Amino acid sequence: MSIPALPHILIEPIIRNALLEDLGLAGDITTNAVIDENHHSKVAMVSRETGILSGMDIASMAFTLIDPLVNVDLKKKDGDILKPGDVIAIIEGSSRAILTGERTALNFMSHLSGIASVTHKIVKSIEGTKTQVVCTRKTTPGLRMMEKYAVRCGGGMNHRFALYDAVLIKDNHIAIAGGIRKTLEQAKKNAGHMVKIEIEVDTLDQLKEVMALGVDAVLLDNMDPETLKEAVAIVNQRAITEASGRINPDTARTIAESGVDLISVGWITHSAPILDIGLDFIS
Repeated sequence: MSIPALPHILIEPIIRNALLEDLGLAGDITTNAVIDENHHSKVAMVSRETGILSGMDIASMAFTLIDPLVNVDLKKKDGDILKPGDVIAIIEGSSRAILTGERTALNFMSHLSGIASVTHKIVKSIEGTKTQVVCTRKTTPGLRMMEKYAVRCGGGMNHRFALYDAVLIKDNHIAIAGGIRKTLEQAKKNAGHMVKIEIEVDTLDQLKEVMALGVDAVLLDNMDPETLKEAVAIVNQRAITEASGRINPDTARTIAESGVDLISVGWITHSAPILDIGLDFIS
């Protein structure tokens, strides 16, 4: 699977801010106090558990922003399956730079690999169906780009990236705007011909009203599998169908077998546990 890399020009400010948060005004006073400035080391970045790798370029940059002469020799690539004991990279260079960048590098990689790993688990659970797993906007503020990238590393797909790239009409939009018909009419009038329009429905009656008006995609919220099957039949390929709500590796298969095109899962970005990755001294 080919995963387009995140542009360095976009991720560097995020990594730089994370390093600055750690370094503050005085830098790494522990490392600077106990490690000679001319000392060099070789360390291995090692997986402690099974999962999917994500964030290799980000982790590398955490070291090279401290010292451009640090060499990061990649042994794995994003999207690879990791097993306990697998060496992800060999890092050589200034001991001070390695120790100073260590926690920032591991924080990013462990978090993103955790997202990739749980995404992969859900993707595997629905293998053989036509359904794809997509993420949501329930991301860590400031890290959305990276977290959505991690979802792709795990075999998932991205939903809309932000508020600006697609119309997604939720229940509060409908309530405030004055009903489904009025909301859709306003959306079609004002969104522009290049913008996709999706609307959330909670019941089959709402879905029937939406389909009579026409829409690009429907978000079928918190429907049980049998209701989802009915919903897919009502849509009859006239729009993309997306299921959301209470989806996990145990429920995903049944939901996918309803015939929906997408299942959207917020917790894969907002609540995924980290993948345990460490840094081991070699010499």
